[in-house]
Amino acid sequence: MALIPATILTGFLGAGKTTLLKRVLSEAHGQKIAVIENEFGDENIDNEILVQDAKEQIIQLNNGCVCCSIREDLRTTLSDLAEKKRKGELDFDRVVIETTGLADPGPVAQTFFMDDEIAECYLLDSILTLVDAKHGAQQLDDRQEARLQVGFADQIFISKTDLSDAAAVDALSHRLKHMNPRAPQHRVHFGEVPIADVFDLHGFNLNAKLEIDPDFLKSGGGHDAHAHHDHDHVHDEHCDHPHHHAHDDDVKSFVFRSDRAFNPARLEDFLGSIVQVYGPKMLRYKGVLSMKGTDRKVIFQGVHQLMGSDLGPQWAPGEKKGSKMVFIGIDLPRDVFLQGLEQCLA
Repeated sequence: MALIPATILTGFLGAGKTTLLKRVLSEAHGQKIAVIENEFGDENIDNEILVQDAKEQIIQLNNGCVCCSIREDLRTTLSDLAEKKRKGELDFDRVVIETTGLADPGPVAQTFFMDDEIAECYLLDSILTLVDAKHGAQQLDDRQEARLQVGFADQIFISKTDLSDAAAVDALSHRLKHMNPRAPQHRVHFGEVPIADVFDLHGFNLNAKLEIDPDFLKSGGGHDAHAHHDHDHVHDEHCDHPHHHAHDDDVKSFVFRSDRAFNPARLEDFLGSIVQVYGPKMLRYKGVLSMKGTDRKVIFQGVHQLMGSDLGPQWAPGEKKGSKMVFIGIDLPRDVFLQGLEQCLA
């Protein structure tokens, strides 16, 4: 059986997750989607229930989509769904997990990597985070969970932009970019999101595409001040954005770059030790690396303590070899990382 793609939908209370879900479920894309809700609130998708099996808490909608609420842990629910699909009792193409507004998506994402049975059935596609333009800034100030959700995101949707003034939305967008430069941002109205922005984003694939917003790399004011370094200091104290200083969020990102190749053994030791110490605070990290001893790119990425790497495509003739890594985490000691990585270069 082909792996079932899974999407984690997260976002703070009132950001519009249910609206987005209803939209996705009702759009005629010909896909059958199983939705796992972490909580059935008043807003659950019960408008077109056909079959409800009280024992199973699985609801079949008349467009062929399936909804179920998690009573046990996520693992059990996922393995039940996969088994029903195998037996032909349920038909669905993909899974969307809607987390509670206060959830940290990290453990949800880790379920897909730590559990062999789940990893054999499912492929985690991406984490989508909704941020409410009207209340988002306040939520980011007040709640670390909201900041974690931004740090984990592969794609950020800013909702309710029509209720906020443009300057505030721009300031929020800029702030989100500093926290997570690898997630593209989309401003959405009433949950109207093209399905292509929601599914098959391959956020967890080990692929050679490392999306970091190019403006983010320029925004440091550090691009000339530190030109003699091998790596860019991004949005550091020289940041020239007036509204940046108002928020010193604990979820931050930084980028390491070098034109020199890494010594594989040294890098493995260093990353292994850094993950031991800082793993719980490391939300997402990803890189495309140039390694001594191979003419192929090495792709690596991780969530918390779980890290994976793979050989990517060959460096193209004439392509400039180099390494680029982005780390997103809670108060990570940037200097420890950057100096440590510098010492792993061959």
